[in-house]
Amino acid sequence: MPNLPKGHPKLLNAWAFYDWANSVYSLVIASAVFPIFYEMIFKESGKNYVLFLGMKCKDTAMISFVTAFAFLIVAICSPILSGISDYLGNKKAFMRFFCYLGGISCICLYWFDVDNLFLSYTAYFFGLIGFWSSLVFYNSYLPDIAFPEQQDRVSAKGFSLGYIGSTLLLIVNLAMVMFPHTFGIETAKSAMKISFVMVGVWWIGFSHVTYYYLPKGNKNNVPLTKDFIFKGFHELKFVWKQLQQNLALKRYLYSYFVFIMAVQTVMLVATYFGATEIDWDTQDKTMGLIISILAIQLVAVVGAIVTSRVSEKFGNINTLIVLNAIWAVLCGFAFFVHTPNEFYATAGFVGLVMGGIQSIARSTYSKLLPETNDTASFFSFYDVTEKVGIVIGMTIYGTIDVITGSMRNAIVFLGVFFLIGLVLLTRVPKNNIR
Repeated sequence: MPNLPKGHPKLLNAWAFYDWANSVYSLVIASAVFPIFYEMIFKESGKNYVLFLGMKCKDTAMISFVTAFAFLIVAICSPILSGISDYLGNKKAFMRFFCYLGGISCICLYWFDVDNLFLSYTAYFFGLIGFWSSLVFYNSYLPDIAFPEQQDRVSAKGFSLGYIGSTLLLIVNLAMVMFPHTFGIETAKSAMKISFVMVGVWWIGFSHVTYYYLPKGNKNNVPLTKDFIFKGFHELKFVWKQLQQNLALKRYLYSYFVFIMAVQTVMLVATYFGATEIDWDTQDKTMGLIISILAIQLVAVVGAIVTSRVSEKFGNINTLIVLNAIWAVLCGFAFFVHTPNEFYATAGFVGLVMGGIQSIARSTYSKLLPETNDTASFFSFYDVTEKVGIVIGMTIYGTIDVITGSMRNAIVFLGVFFLIGLVLLTRVPKNNIR
């Protein structure tokens, strides 16, 4: 296994390649095929609700609540796990474990069915746990493998590779769904289920390129005891004190918490919104939804690259302020979207700012970090901020969906968070970014 120095092109490319491996989950499962499959099986069953604790819950709201609960678990566990991994010096092993958990859970979605919703939601739940927990450790490698001046472009390259790789697999899945008999598959529904298996295999398989090059770290030769758990808490306490002394980083985390809540919620529910709120012709719905998601991915590649160049010229914070303003406008516009063409247009603009805001948000945080070897614990704060935000965002979204019976009202409400995030970003000192 090669031991490459920090900043080495092969090391940077290997790190970025994990986006190629795992982004098929975020596209095929979280954004494209699974939401369409989910809407299809409930429509076939003749009902749009789930019985939960003796109460009826709207199916779209239920998937939001399951998602929120998964993110809550990740938010609680990731700080402890990341602190332990830094102490043990083996965060690659943690990253690999959650990758396998997520990939196997994707394969288990093959058996997702309305007649066995407990096990079905369990597979979906652990897929989320695996994906987002692995990203805790993946993101924490960025300051370890790249110098500050490299981080914007490397972060953007990771997202770009993710968009390209996931789009390639989605094109294959789209062909399978639209022309199942050509692939020897009986129905479009069966093709969707096979695509879930393909996601798990792709994710686990390609991740080994990253594992081959990433450093493992130095393991402490001490017995495994309960002190490791307390060590995680001690690491978090230390990081919290560091955050109190770093005004720029603390203020940035406040703003990040607000705007990423809205970004991730919109991304997680966009296809459910398109499937239920847009006036599709019956025969055009599946094709239209997947094509719109493909368009988002392709535009997002351009968006991530262009945004990294813009941030180099105008600064990370200024770029994020503009991106938040665009997101707020898009949320307001979404309330009036009814036709497929309007949905396509909105999707195109979403793609343009989606890759950019994720990429720059990650690299901005990395630049604000103090000089330290304890990167996993610092990035756990970053990830916990994101996860708690998603828990709140998805819960609010699902609640508004249940109360008003419309996902449109929930989308508009998320626009408020972008405006708040914009205001908070103006309070971040810009001269602290390396």
